[in-house]
Amino acid sequence: MSLTLEMALRLVLATALGAAIGFERERFGKVAGIRTHMIITMGAALYNIISIYGYTGNTFDASRIGAGVVAGIGFIGAGVIFRDIRNNGIGGITSAACIWISAAIGLAAGAGMYLLSVLATVITVAVLLIPKIR
Repeated sequence: MSLTLEMALRLVLATALGAAIGFERERFGKVAGIRTHMIITMGAALYNIISIYGYTGNTFDASRIGAGVVAGIGFIGAGVIFRDIRNNGIGGITSAACIWISAAIGLAAGAGMYLLSVLATVITVAVLLIPKIR
């Protein structure tokens, strides 16, 4: 398989895995839905592909871009956390966690870790399907 096709496969896989998580979130009317998760996983995969193949040389450390994605995604996650005045608490924590894991899944797919990224997605969706205990 050509390198270009391999990179495209990684992007498509990441996007599809983000859709799986986002579909579950959207089904329950959460703030961050299918499109958000698809873009996050695809973006993280793209950043990782760029870090792996886009730079060369002795002084380049590919892990820096991944670390930047992890730090940056926190700001998006923080944006979906809100104060729930009705219940005198905080809401959106699970959505923020989904954004965080979606970025990790995208990084894994971008690195070519296909099985790991699919397994993480399956586990994430399974966890999201566990009924809330009140």
